[in-house]
Amino acid sequence: MTDRRIVFVVFDGFQPLDLTGPHEVFRSAGDDYACEVVAPRAGPVRSGSGLLVHAEHGVADLGPAGIDTLVVVGGRGVDRARQDEALVSWIAAAAAGARRVASVCSGVFLLAAAGLLDGRRVTTHWAREEQLVREHPEVRVDCEPIFVRDGRVWTSAGVTAGMDLALALVEDDLGRDVAHAVARQLVLFLRRQGGQSQFSVALWSRQPATDPVRAAVAAIHADPGARHDIAALSAHAGLSPRHLQRRFTAELGVPPAAYVERVRVEAAQLALTEGDEPVEAIARRYGFATAETLRRTFHRRLGIAPSDYRARFRSTAEPADAHHVT
Repeated sequence: MTDRRIVFVVFDGFQPLDLTGPHEVFRSAGDDYACEVVAPRAGPVRSGSGLLVHAEHGVADLGPAGIDTLVVVGGRGVDRARQDEALVSWIAAAAAGARRVASVCSGVFLLAAAGLLDGRRVTTHWAREEQLVREHPEVRVDCEPIFVRDGRVWTSAGVTAGMDLALALVEDDLGRDVAHAVARQLVLFLRRQGGQSQFSVALWSRQPATDPVRAAVAAIHADPGARHDIAALSAHAGLSPRHLQRRFTAELGVPPAAYVERVRVEAAQLALTEGDEPVEAIARRYGFATAETLRRTFHRRLGIAPSDYRARFRSTAEPADAHHVT
């Protein structure tokens, strides 16, 4: 019998890939891992997308001892699940004896409810960042990384990031060669470059509350590559530069220059994935002046070069290396 016993915690409304992705990574590593699924009650558990998964155990019939790695998944049902006192208590008890504790996506909220994250640095899906910061000020939230390790607690970003986390856990246990073999088998990156920001164009700022700031924001989005220094934006807003700087930052949560840069980066991301325009031309069109400036900005904000971003995320009718059978 293996001593690497992995127990996944699921609940009604869980995200199925949070379970099946890491599960496949561990099982693809061979017989070094034994995987089990526990839920509030044994039996069928319906995921947020309607997929039914059978949980071999309920928390009432599975003792919390003897677990090597506890993995708590996320999903839309996590907010209801963390109100389940029996489930949260079981997670706390199981975590106390486990060698490692991990969460995928919003599963971090169950770890927080169990009191396992005080003072720790964690990550989660970018869309849950504000909620986690607001509801758990005792936790240090960093939603840029795809996964974070803080001692024996590992947390990951959304959905497929659970597979990145599982590969890292396999590498920690069995070494890089085994993890690399699993990644090749599942056609995954052993380590993805960059963080979450390269995968989403989020509603990342608050909406402007007043007409002057709204006018400045509209000008930025209408032509990201135009001149948008504080003097130009002040003219759009009809406010003095100092007044606009203060009002803009208060209403949107970021200063004008940072807002402009982010809008320009997102415009460049879209251009890179939807067309064949050279990187140099995209840089000039969206206010970066040179391809080198765009490259440095991409590395700072996204952790990836523009050319690599295009190769990874562009939409094409068919892959360039597709093979046809005739």
